Amino acid sequence: MPHLPNAVQWSIPAFVLLTVVEMVSYRLHPDEDAEGYAAKDAATSVTMGLGSLVFDLMWKIPIVAVYTAVHELTPLRVPVEWWTLPLMLLAQDFSYYWSHRGHHVVRILWACHVVHHSSRRFNLTTALRQPWTTWTVWPFYVPMIALGVHPAAVAFCSSVNLVYQFWIHTERIGTLPRPVEFLFNTPSHHRVHHASQGDYLDRNFGGILIVWDRLFRTFVPETERPVYGLTKNIDTYNPLRVATHEYVAIARDVAAARGWRERAGRVFAGPGWRPGPAPEAVRPDPVGEGVG
Repeated sequence: MPHLPNAVQWSIPAFVLLTVVEMVSYRLHPDEDAEGYAAKDAATSVTMGLGSLVFDLMWKIPIVAVYTAVHELTPLRVPVEWWTLPLMLLAQDFSYYWSHRGHHVVRILWACHVVHHSSRRFNLTTALRQPWTTWTVWPFYVPMIALGVHPAAVAFCSSVNLVYQFWIHTERIGTLPRPVEFLFNTPSHHRVHHASQGDYLDRNFGGILIVWDRLFRTFVPETERPVYGLTKNIDTYNPLRVATHEYVAIARDVAAARGWRERAGRVFAGPGWRPGPAPEAVRPDPVGEGVG
């Protein structure tokens, strides 16, 4: 198959340039309604992003082995051509939607993804706040491999998806023309996703396209100003704590659990799961004792 570049690596100069432009825009035109930048918060986000690059190399070894085995076992083959790449991008975006949604509704998966939601600010450095335990993502792309898509093509499509999502982490862009807002994930839609209040929780999971949320009834438009962060914020800039705090909370809850049913619930049920009935009007804290 033809060589496919890593879109993330090629985009790093653009990431840096756009971040500087956004920082300067806040200096020149402050917005009393926007949080903007804080040095410690931005540094933590950048550190998490750099750390994710290192840890992703570790996780890549077993994941590539599994993907390669699946690809060798399937008789199907999808060629990498100019007309198949858009279809692969569409399939990857569909898979990303379910991966993203799963990482919000299963606590052990949320323990990975909560890192990305831990900032109480919303700017371009927030896009860099990535988890160090992305080994939880790989199962969602196995169907693509089984259908004959080469693992390298899946990796390329994933990198394109990640690059696209960088620019939607901003408060400096309002709403875009209606056709764009209808089809694509935009800053307005993604601000909702990062909000921690009311009807905004667990909404707008799309990567490039927002149509999946419209189809599967998880879409909510931006109507009020989002409050960013977790329903119970962790208040730390320590990268190690940011990366692991929910795993620690799960371990603590499992150790204190009474019986195997509760242990399983603490790990595999929703982030806000508790033994016994929970109030319906307000979603419980999604992180056991930790986060939301």
